Amino acid sequence: MLFIMCDQLRFDYLGCTGHPHIRTPNIDALAARGMLFENAFCNAALCGTSRASYYTGRYMSSHGVMANDDPLRPDEMTLGDYIRDLGSEAYVVGKSEGRINPESLTRLGIPLDSDVVLNRKDNGFTPWEHFGGLYPDPLYREGIGYNDYLKDKGYTAHNPWESVSNTSTSATGEKSSGWLLRNADKASDIKAEHSETVFLTDRAIQFIESRDGSKPWCLHLSYFKPHWPLIAPTPYNTAYSADDVLPANKHESELQDDHPAYKLFRDFEYSKTYSDDEKRAHIIPTYMGLIEELDDQIGRLLTYLDENNLTENTLIALTSDHGDYLGDHWLGEKDLFHEPSIRVPLIISGS
Repeated sequence: MLFIMCDQLRFDYLGCTGHPHIRTPNIDALAARGMLFENAFCNAALCGTSRASYYTGRYMSSHGVMANDDPLRPDEMTLGDYIRDLGSEAYVVGKSEGRINPESLTRLGIPLDSDVVLNRKDNGFTPWEHFGGLYPDPLYREGIGYNDYLKDKGYTAHNPWESVSNTSTSATGEKSSGWLLRNADKASDIKAEHSETVFLTDRAIQFIESRDGSKPWCLHLSYFKPHWPLIAPTPYNTAYSADDVLPANKHESELQDDHPAYKLFRDFEYSKTYSDDEKRAHIIPTYMGLIEELDDQIGRLLTYLDENNLTENTLIALTSDHGDYLGDHWLGEKDLFHEPSIRVPLIISGS
């Protein structure tokens, strides 16, 4: 089983779900040969909370993960646990947003170096290639697989995730950070063949190549894009233009007599940015470019399965942990429970 999850991918930003401009032929082909669920909704609009619901099949009020830093309880059964109980392997390449509570585990007598704890760190899956997705300099540590990979490729920076993959350098040497949305149109310094999306696809293929057929497997391939930072390598940073950006779904009446909590989220800087049509037209083409890059890499993976006679015996599921407002309802990011933030693509194909 191949369980593919994208991060912050809206339902309506695929060709097969109706976007008139975006190019996603590989995901569209997967939907055509399988089942596209047109009314799939996640249980929460935050990465960790939503993923905990995906992995346990329970509401956040039951599993208790109310924020990204909240751990699952040690006794909470996950998809990975159920799969292993059936005699299969359950591994993850990419992001799972898992957390542990060392104090609770120690109090319960569960060794911190046990398989139980190893799997809990990745929400029930065993890590084949852990990639949390965000490694700014203040959070830098040794042993990040993607950084080690980039250094092996000749990138000499201390933290190439930050200073190469998510930075753009102009011809005059000026550095522009991918953290800033105003830089979304700039090309990152990373070569396209070394992007994190390519890296995770490489690692997924290497995992499948390493299986000897003696045991069934589930690989949770969890991409980080099109989640921010919104900066893309060439040619994806120029794949789309302002002409490809659809109008935001918003109305002036939403600004009148609104709930204080709604107003609080609307007043965040990112919401003000996405509520500005000129700024949306500058940012969203890169969001779309990152989706096209994802589609290219998913296509590469599907081709690998075809060429190795694995497609017929592989169940493939593709979804997203949540969506993105992109300016709808005068909001950016996700956070609340409007359709743009909680409606997700869901495709299931295979035996």
